Amino acid sequence: MTDTTTPAAGGNEPAKAWSGRFTEPVSDLVKRYTASVSFDQRMAGQDIRGSLAHAKMLARQGIIAAADLADIERGMAQILGEIERGEFAWNLDDEDVHLNIERRLTALVGDAGKRLHTGRSRNDQVATDIRLWLRDAIDQILVLIDEFQANLLDIAEAHAGTPMPGFTHLQVAQPVTFGHHLMAYHEMSRRDAERFADCRKRVNRLPLGAAALAGTSYPIDREFVAAELGFDEVCHNSLDAVSDRDFAIEFCAAAALLMTHLSRLSEELILWMSPRVGFIDLADRFCTGSSIMPQKKNPDVPELVRGKTGRVNGSLVALLTLMKGQPLAYNKDNQEDKEPLFDTADTVVDTLRIYADMITGIRVKADAMRGALTQGYATATDLADYLVKKGLPFRDAHEAVALAVRAADVKGCDLPQFSLDELRIAMAHVPGAAERLGEDVFGVLTVEGSLASRKHVGGTAPDQVRAAVARARKLRA
Repeated sequence: MTDTTTPAAGGNEPAKAWSGRFTEPVSDLVKRYTASVSFDQRMAGQDIRGSLAHAKMLARQGIIAAADLADIERGMAQILGEIERGEFAWNLDDEDVHLNIERRLTALVGDAGKRLHTGRSRNDQVATDIRLWLRDAIDQILVLIDEFQANLLDIAEAHAGTPMPGFTHLQVAQPVTFGHHLMAYHEMSRRDAERFADCRKRVNRLPLGAAALAGTSYPIDREFVAAELGFDEVCHNSLDAVSDRDFAIEFCAAAALLMTHLSRLSEELILWMSPRVGFIDLADRFCTGSSIMPQKKNPDVPELVRGKTGRVNGSLVALLTLMKGQPLAYNKDNQEDKEPLFDTADTVVDTLRIYADMITGIRVKADAMRGALTQGYATATDLADYLVKKGLPFRDAHEAVALAVRAADVKGCDLPQFSLDELRIAMAHVPGAAERLGEDVFGVLTVEGSLASRKHVGGTAPDQVRAAVARARKLRA
């Protein structure tokens, strides 16, 4: 093993990659404060991939010898194995993942390791690593969204005809089906998938070759490296290439929206599981008990999803704030981009994994859902629509039904429990309303009649819900 390090000025420790300019070593406090290896070592695989592509290009362009490339490839293979086996010795003195790997490579293969950094800077190197890492994270997230959607579609189809109240302002509004309600979240998840896929396009641009900020005088071939690493294109301005973090902000924005959607669903699961509502129950594996109250079954997972949404939102704001005052080009501030980005990706991945499973553990209490439709006059709008179809202007129909609801409230019954004469009496103050009522009115006041009438695309009629599920499955195929 060749030792290629030299003592730093003023001490016996190995020299920093940049130590020649300085007359004294960095203090231990500054080392700890400025080092990123504790969290950026998770990009080791991406760093090695990027370095191998860079080395291959250097050899292809005649900038380094073929023998150097062979040594670099051999050394990197050993380093990757050490990392995967947990044998790699990460060193705080080497600051970050890049210098740790380069130091080990040089120790293994000598001068070839020193030549690897030809034509690049840590600025474009780290920008490349982040994009490679984030691209992998997005691909994983898209797979998990797809799994969540598949399970959501299964339960939506199973309950395409299960009536429940639709709410506005948390007040009973009109009948919908549970399947239709869940399909609203499928639409949200479709937009989430579209956003991540679109974000990936801007992530997938290669900054390597921009060097520190101005490019390099070596005859490099950036397009070759882009093709080797699966990038769609190169970043076309060297200043922007090393300092851009738009892609990370965009990712966090897409993540914040996804988490907001899951937080909304979590809030509903929590409400529906409450004994005061009692629409569903969650499988025990997603709940916890109380240390003092033996009867408790707490929906901890959806509650934590609600809480973790704030965490992801905070990461988005952190990155926006990080970038808002930075001049071109690279600044040390950008080291602070990784922890919020990593945490956001980890939170989204863990949340999607658990949600995909949790959605299969929902037990629907259909009787409670139907029972709730007897409160709140859920078919009142259907009665107004009936009168309109009989020729009454909508505003008059609205007034007539409002009077009927007031009468039902006084009597303590629902609209379908009125007799035809009672309905006519309740509407008598609106000219033309009472005489338009016939026995057929009770057909539209039933839950099934209300649901079946919403038979257009996007409506809550059970057949339309099933059609929506079929369309969604076709889109996923």
